Amino acid sequence: AAAAGLTVAEVTGSNVVSVAEDELMRILILVRNFLPGHHQVISGEWNVAGVAYRAYDLEGKTVGTVGCGRIGKLLLQRLKPFNCNLLYHDRVKMDPQLEKETGAKFEEDLDTMLPKCDIVVVNTPLTEKTRGMFDKDRIAKMKKGVLIVNNARGAIMDTQAVVDACSSGHIAGYSGDVWNPQPAPKDHPWRYMPNQAMTPHVSGTTIDAQLRYAAGVKDMLDRYFKGEDFPVQNYIVKAGELAPQYR
Repeated sequence: AAAAGLTVAEVTGSNVVSVAEDELMRILILVRNFLPGHHQVISGEWNVAGVAYRAYDLEGKTVGTVGCGRIGKLLLQRLKPFNCNLLYHDRVKMDPQLEKETGAKFEEDLDTMLPKCDIVVVNTPLTEKTRGMFDKDRIAKMKKGVLIVNNARGAIMDTQAVVDACSSGHIAGYSGDVWNPQPAPKDHPWRYMPNQAMTPHVSGTTIDAQLRYAAGVKDMLDRYFKGEDFPVQNYIVKAGELAPQYR
């Protein structure tokens, strides 16, 4: 688009609340070992011990977000009432007031943060630098029994490394709605690996988010036909120039 001199825009932030809430849900599903209990109901079983032996409280656990943009910040705010130890890794520190509000601690080095975490949430964009960043070696640095939530991009993870770690129990639970590739083929190994709570790519498509999409698109169309600029944060490419936040 930039090379062709086009303008590309989006309704920025329209689904960030939806995704952050979904991440919190997935954390709780994994921590409380919810899915085996649900499967028991469907299959007519009743085995409390079969669920409880891997069910924990979220309180007191260390949760780290890899990337702390809009979604990461909203997640930290939502985790605050659970009395977790909150860590975040990003290129820059968040606003001091928000850091104080959430109680989250900045970790400059990712590989220093990861071994501290009971739960790791991936909130970083997919770039050439982050593609495959969670490979076999990096996963091995995490705590045995770590829980991982990834609603960012599937390609940030090494697919087979995740399968192997879930199979060995090094990853005790993996949940997300992003795959590599998408749509996920029927034989994608994440469909069949143990200790997973995967879904299709649905975290940002709530009815409320769709209403925000629609309102934002209408606003931009109205502005376009009036010859007005879009809100500055909505631009990805403007008249062939990449927006500053993407450079």
